[in-house]
Amino acid sequence: MIFFFYRFKSNNMLNAKITGIASYIPDYILTNDELATMVETNDEWITTRVGIKERRVLKGDEQGSSVMGTKAINKLLAETGVKPEEIDLLICATTNPDYRFPSTASIMIGNCGLVNCYGFDVQAACAGFIVTLQQAAAYVRSGMYKKVIVCAAEQMTSMTNYSDRTTCPLFGDAAAAVLVEPTEEEGIGVIDGVFHVEADHEHLVMKAGGSARPASHETVDAQEHFVYQEGRAVYKHAVTDMLTSSQDILTRNNLDIKDVKYFIPHQANLRIIEAVGQRLGVTDEQVLVNIQYRGNTSGASIPLCMDENKHKFKKGDKILLTAFGAGFTWGAMYIVWGY
Repeated sequence: MIFFFYRFKSNNMLNAKITGIASYIPDYILTNDELATMVETNDEWITTRVGIKERRVLKGDEQGSSVMGTKAINKLLAETGVKPEEIDLLICATTNPDYRFPSTASIMIGNCGLVNCYGFDVQAACAGFIVTLQQAAAYVRSGMYKKVIVCAAEQMTSMTNYSDRTTCPLFGDAAAAVLVEPTEEEGIGVIDGVFHVEADHEHLVMKAGGSARPASHETVDAQEHFVYQEGRAVYKHAVTDMLTSSQDILTRNNLDIKDVKYFIPHQANLRIIEAVGQRLGVTDEQVLVNIQYRGNTSGASIPLCMDENKHKFKKGDKILLTAFGAGFTWGAMYIVWGY
């Protein structure tokens, strides 16, 4: 197991803060009742086990994650008043790139007219947003870039097997983007992060489509190009790992859970969210949840939830983020809202 820790220490240095956030969800709503016409399931079974009532699905031919990411970025630019040519760097967190290559970031750069921007993709599964936010903050603190967009774009339904009743109720499509800029304000911005990775390609994996097992008639017939998940093992790891990484963040920053204004976990499964929250000691008012109507949108879930609740945020609010995904990869992040 590999551990990575980072803590920003103010010493008359620049820090990085989120200065804007926006998101996009497709129009089409896939309800539990409609799922029940596709696979043997029902609304009560799904709601009881994962807490999801509906999810959004991107419809149309040759529609990929970049389509949603482009809309989220354009909305972000419009809301912040930043011109496309001012953006220095775009980091795209995605488990569902449009293609093996070119990168989804490069496609969105072209779509959005980010003519002075470099970009690349990061694959950190459901932890993708907090991992790329950490990278963005590091670039900004270094002085290399001044305006960085982190965009999590996930067309999860493209890898969902709608004949598998255990996984098809889980996933939805969405994209969300944040603008990260420098700040000299004390105690504002991305303060601390802790990240872990542990090799596990058995319990949560897409079995085929990579270089180890390229696509073939055999892999397609075996339905190996969809998400495969062993639910019990993933549940156990997710609860334990998001809890311990969140506790590490609190301890390292001399925080009590009562000091945290909002706790925003990856929206994987309502039972997981409730289990982590109960063990952490957060109140219902502290936990922000949107999984009931959005499903699991992988790396987009945290920024999507943030955007849908940003009207609640006030400058100085202490926010704790945590995520867990395939890899296994997981971690937690402490930010102080900057506007």
